[in-house]
Amino acid sequence: MGENAGSSLPKDILDQLFAYSRSTSLADALEVLAKISRTADGRADLASKSVIALILDLIQGHSGCLNSALLVSSLKLLRSLCAGEVVNQDTFIEKNGVGITLTVLRALMRTPALDCGAVRIALQALANVSLAGERHQQTIWVQFFPNEFLTLARIRSQDTVDPLCMILYTCQDGNPVCLAELCGDHGLSVVSEIARTASIVGFRAEWFKLLLSVICLDKAHLPTLFAKVAVAPADDSKDVQMVCDEFSSEQAFLVSIVSEILNERLNDVTVSNEFALYILGLFRKASGFVDFSERGKLGLPTGSSPIDVLGYTLTMLRDICAQDGARGSTENAQDTTGKLLSSGLLDWLLNLLRELEPPTMIRKAINQGQHQGNADSEQLKQCPYKGFRRDIVAVIGNCLYQRRSVQDEVRCKGGVTLLMQQCVTDEDNPYLREWGIWTVRNLFEGNAENQQAVAELELWGTVNTPEIAELGLRVELDQKTGRPKLVNSA
Repeated sequence: MGENAGSSLPKDILDQLFAYSRSTSLADALEVLAKISRTADGRADLASKSVIALILDLIQGHSGCLNSALLVSSLKLLRSLCAGEVVNQDTFIEKNGVGITLTVLRALMRTPALDCGAVRIALQALANVSLAGERHQQTIWVQFFPNEFLTLARIRSQDTVDPLCMILYTCQDGNPVCLAELCGDHGLSVVSEIARTASIVGFRAEWFKLLLSVICLDKAHLPTLFAKVAVAPADDSKDVQMVCDEFSSEQAFLVSIVSEILNERLNDVTVSNEFALYILGLFRKASGFVDFSERGKLGLPTGSSPIDVLGYTLTMLRDICAQDGARGSTENAQDTTGKLLSSGLLDWLLNLLRELEPPTMIRKAINQGQHQGNADSEQLKQCPYKGFRRDIVAVIGNCLYQRRSVQDEVRCKGGVTLLMQQCVTDEDNPYLREWGIWTVRNLFEGNAENQQAVAELELWGTVNTPEIAELGLRVELDQKTGRPKLVNSA
């Protein structure tokens, strides 16, 4: 593109732009018109003068005469003109604004030093047009999907992530055809490249999360997307499988964002049983990759891909199990929590909890000879990140909520004492005490057998804690029998 606005620019276009802006240079005219277009009344006035058609004609036929600054100014004006003004949005489509913008984007991407800011502005103009309705969305989709979107997704710049996600999300929203294509192999390849870019450079707006929410939660395509963002993805076959023996940083990033989305949408999204079981499978797989021999010094994210996948899948299991309880779906073997439990979730978590080194307060009691498990302390696992024990307890607590069968199973598996041990503060597990109290409350609620099991425990220092007292319970020594008993402290 030329360095200066040459004399070959059409006089009729320049004269109209100068007249509308009361300027004598193209640079000044574009700047003045951009300021006018910042208000709804200004955009409407410029729409009545067909300014957007003038700018599109200017870019289409004479881009070689526009230097980079003038081109960017022209794109900014297009972006502003299409911000909620229907007449301008319609004119953009009728005057082939999508094709003209695509030509500009291709030219920009051929330049040795890519101007990501200019790309962003062009995409923002398209994003504004996409908000106008199905005809506008379809016009963009047909010309950009999948190859142009894929090329744009591979620009590793934060500037491009948000507007690109906005376009994709808006075009599929309410459009089953675009949604189906987005969820197909080509569409998921585009989204995987966006996720890879976001994992490297980050993102600012919510469009990326909205897009992932549709793909991963509403349509349950996380398994395919997770495989596609691997460092060494599978071949082009449709049956994509995870082929690496470790997790990539991109995969850990993807799981972290999906976990965040699920937590934010607890009240308005329902995950499928297949999604939940896939998360459980990822958690188990990550457990096999993580080295539990060293105590983690960081909370999530830790920077270790296996540990982050382990932690974020665990928090997703916590939230999935919370959903059923919040919706009153308890004691239902067919709900999502029921499916997870029938797949061994409780056994897995109780075993992990037993294998972990106890909290600091319990370790001190053990060292004093009050209680000792079967494993030597040096063989016990460490929490790989701060909060790992808390997250395990949280999942168990949510599974216990108003589920008599789970209460009984914990007791039969000898887990009552184990869970009571979690009602303590622990510097390596923030909020462990709060989650422990919630879990023990759910363990005892309406279950006389579990309450009696506590009364039959030998009295050792860690049973009577201030935290247990907050439940309205305490353990006393029966003067007649010499055995501990559970009493109501109220």
